[in-house]
Amino acid sequence: MVDYLAIKWLHILSATAMFGTGFGTAFYIFFTNRTRNVAAIAVVSRLVARADWWFTTPSVIIQPLSGFWMIHMAGYPLGATWIVWSLALYALAGACWLPVVWLQLRMRDMAAIAARDNAPLPARYWRYEKIWTALGFPAFGALLIVYWLMVHKP
Repeated sequence: MVDYLAIKWLHILSATAMFGTGFGTAFYIFFTNRTRNVAAIAVVSRLVARADWWFTTPSVIIQPLSGFWMIHMAGYPLGATWIVWSLALYALAGACWLPVVWLQLRMRDMAAIAARDNAPLPARYWRYEKIWTALGFPAFGALLIVYWLMVHKP
């Protein structure tokens, strides 16, 4: 039982880091973009990319590993409806997150160049920002439902 609780603790901790870092960094880059302050955007986008690498990426890996381990330890069937939905929604969030990471890295680079050159951000930055924002809604929505499924196990 101690092993299960240790894995559950790791699962909850990584879920918190994944969602909290994702929501926090999205908040900061979204609102910093609204200022149109190139220097601020360059700093925040650099830190957002770093936070995703340091916190979100490990959590994204830990989540399914610890989840499958707990499913096995608790004896739940993989075909249970709540597990199938959790996996599908996690995959949806991941399908949104991967292009978001790519976009964030490109946006970071464009912002760094614009800040260095004391120039405005290119139109491509703002196109990427619209796509980045649009992908965030289904990703966060899917993860909120996964949280509900993890807690309630209907």
